[in-house]
Amino acid sequence: MKNACLFLLLIWSGLVAAQQKSLLVSGPMIGQTDHRTAKIWLEPLTDIKSLAIQYWKKGEKNKAKYKLVNMDDRRGIWPTEFHPVQTEIGGLEPGTRYDFSIWVNGKETAHRGEFNTRELWQWRKPAPDFSFLTGSCTYFNEPSYDRPGKPYGMDSSIFSTMANDKAAFMLWLGDNWYTRDVDYATEWGLWYRASRDRSMPILQSFLKAMPHYAIWDDHDYGPNDLGKSYHLKAVSREVFKSYWANPSYGNGKEGIYTKLSYSDVDFFLLDDRTWRTEDNMSSTVNGQPNPEKRMLGAEQLDWLKNALVSSQASFKFIVVGSQVLNPVSPFDKLLDFPFEYNELTGFIEEQKISGVVFLTGDRHHSEIIQLKRVNNYPLYDITVSPLTSGTHVFGEAEKNNPYRVFGLDQKQNYGKILISGAAGNRKLEVQFIGVNGEDLGNWSVTQQELKAN
Repeated sequence: MKNACLFLLLIWSGLVAAQQKSLLVSGPMIGQTDHRTAKIWLEPLTDIKSLAIQYWKKGEKNKAKYKLVNMDDRRGIWPTEFHPVQTEIGGLEPGTRYDFSIWVNGKETAHRGEFNTRELWQWRKPAPDFSFLTGSCTYFNEPSYDRPGKPYGMDSSIFSTMANDKAAFMLWLGDNWYTRDVDYATEWGLWYRASRDRSMPILQSFLKAMPHYAIWDDHDYGPNDLGKSYHLKAVSREVFKSYWANPSYGNGKEGIYTKLSYSDVDFFLLDDRTWRTEDNMSSTVNGQPNPEKRMLGAEQLDWLKNALVSSQASFKFIVVGSQVLNPVSPFDKLLDFPFEYNELTGFIEEQKISGVVFLTGDRHHSEIIQLKRVNNYPLYDITVSPLTSGTHVFGEAEKNNPYRVFGLDQKQNYGKILISGAAGNRKLEVQFIGVNGEDLGNWSVTQQELKAN
């Protein structure tokens, strides 16, 4: 009888856990986390009546507090069957670990997680060493709507590896999901793709393993290669804002650009789609760069230039969906928009801005491009791709690219970037890591090597 009761108890516990699990479509995900605040994102089922986050300092659940999530803050923007929500918890203590659980309809669920607030090191101690994960191009197969032939999505277990790789945060470099032909012509389709791909079971542990930040590129914006002419770009922005929990989004009305700072490093997360003229527009007019052909747009570029001048960071990552520097790439890059390319690189030169590194995605291979400059430090473009989408072989002009100082093709991979060292002599190391955690190569550069003359 005792064994039978134990068996029934196990069955009942499993049913309860399954029922609780089904209350969420996806999540929870940790978003922007600072010294005294943390954002929690999740997508519950649409028939849920109430939702709350219970949180407490680790080991002090008897002092737990609750943050209600506003389930009615829908503003009539998205279709009723998709209901992503997020909330910011305030009043936290710096450098502290917190546990949390999700409460639905007045009951605690099995959905739990933890997060760390940032350490208050400024004026107190040297900048902390840290690492972050990064990568681009995530494709989850959906055979009914995929193109015929070999599946484009590859081994998604890479996200389990990443979930177990300790880091301060994850920075998604665009193409974070792939809209299909059946998606990008309608508002519903854009919401569906984000919701469906976010709900993949393999992602769930990773979403709550660390904070997540993101930019976009063409496939999670809309159709392949499209920019400012996309008729649903305003809807796409709302989808992006609803499925990520970044510090901010553009100028408040347009765009998704923002700034992220961690320890003594600044990240300028750029939008390469909202103001982008079409790739086929002529790059030159009468032999001069065409001022009408832009990737970033005048407003965003002005913001970036001012943000770079004000930055005192050891390293300044300019994060873009498309590559920036690769002179031999046959595909889209900032160099194909020479008016803006000259304006940005010329500004970095004239203002003697140290520590600039470009961080990009898109290409379905990983590489580091070096662009040497006269009497100044070289510029580097670190590209990390793909996470799960198809790979390719370096070919044609790119096969023996003289600007490449590291290359990795035909391999799924993610990047782990480590920042370490004493003040004034910090080191940036990039590790390229495979599906099962295997070492696929590394590269490094020091703060002194990126010092402007």
